[in-house]
Amino acid sequence: MPEQPNSPAQTKSWCRRTPLAPYRHLFSAPGTVAFTAGSLTARLPSGMFSVAAVIMIAGGYGSYALAGAVTATGLAVTAVVAPLVARLTDRHGQARVAVPAAALATAGAVALALCVHHGAPPWTLFAAYAATATMPNTGGMSRARWAHLWRADPAARHTANSFEQAADELCFMAGPVLAAFLCTAVRPELGTLTGAALLLGGTLLLTAQRRTEPPVSPARATPSPAPLRVRGVPPLLLTFLGTGMVFGSMEVVTLAYADGQGHRAAGGLVLACQAAGSAVAGLAFGALRPRGPLPRRMRRCVGAMAVLLLLPLLAAHSHSLPLLAAALLVAGMATAPTMVTGMTLLQQHVPPARLTEGMTLAVTALLGGIAIGAAAGGWASEHTPTPWPFTLPTTAALLTFALTTTRTRP
Repeated sequence: MPEQPNSPAQTKSWCRRTPLAPYRHLFSAPGTVAFTAGSLTARLPSGMFSVAAVIMIAGGYGSYALAGAVTATGLAVTAVVAPLVARLTDRHGQARVAVPAAALATAGAVALALCVHHGAPPWTLFAAYAATATMPNTGGMSRARWAHLWRADPAARHTANSFEQAADELCFMAGPVLAAFLCTAVRPELGTLTGAALLLGGTLLLTAQRRTEPPVSPARATPSPAPLRVRGVPPLLLTFLGTGMVFGSMEVVTLAYADGQGHRAAGGLVLACQAAGSAVAGLAFGALRPRGPLPRRMRRCVGAMAVLLLLPLLAAHSHSLPLLAAALLVAGMATAPTMVTGMTLLQQHVPPARLTEGMTLAVTALLGGIAIGAAAGGWASEHTPTPWPFTLPTTAALLTFALTTTRTRP
């Protein structure tokens, strides 16, 4: 194996030798494999919970509109609660905050499964799913660890952001498949319960890795400005919100589309194709060194996402699940570069002492968009004929591109 570089200049030269070199360099820091394993385990439920809830509730109560409304409510509550959990994490440390937060979210997931199993009144579903809003943003915690470990190496941070985005997509690729299988082939509640166990176990594993945990800023230090008050952050959050609307609407309309074709269990596999395309693109993007100003790269990435999302809309006209899966595979290839570039821009703007909070705000904006998209997708799937529900993610992508074009100019 080639010698490890010790400076950004050496890193740049070394990374040109092989496409995998940036990733070998990234994981050369002690403890990185262990915290990544915990983070991945804890993140997998993020790709399971909403799909499991939609299948479980739609099957138990016979309404995709109710299922979409419940998941949308939980995500909306998350938009309020998650930044508070992240702020406490930056202030008191990951280990002290994430474990009790994950335990409360686990209790909410278990309560939701019990409510559906016993046919409880619909309002209990909203209350139980809302309790999962305390789920810690382990992806943001992992990104904060990378940013701390490689704070003097921008190339390594780019690779780390790309890897983390690919990890997110891996969770959203495997999560829906696992959730759909457990809910349809075993028991409707098992997808949610399995996600709850993975969340708590993964969080415990991640927080046990204390040597890679970012230091807590001393209380006596000069307070850093809130991320929302930092110039450039609000426009980025609006872009994440629009991107979330794409994800949320696509998820629900795809599941409903598969169900309408008589293949409910295949919905998770079809969604996994979109995540697979994004994961591959993310890993490839991490091995590259893109040039040009970040705002310009952000506009190009969002524009590519808007164009490629026309493919699922066209494929839906064919009433063919394999063709839709192929279209989602290609469309997903613009997702990771968009998210990686957005996260890199955010890290440039947010003070290091509030990095977890800033990245959680980005995820919160994304989840808020997913909530809006899921609710709209559930309504459209019940009240409009196929393929018209697929116009929702396409429209959301075009609006996001228009917003990014006007808001991110230097």
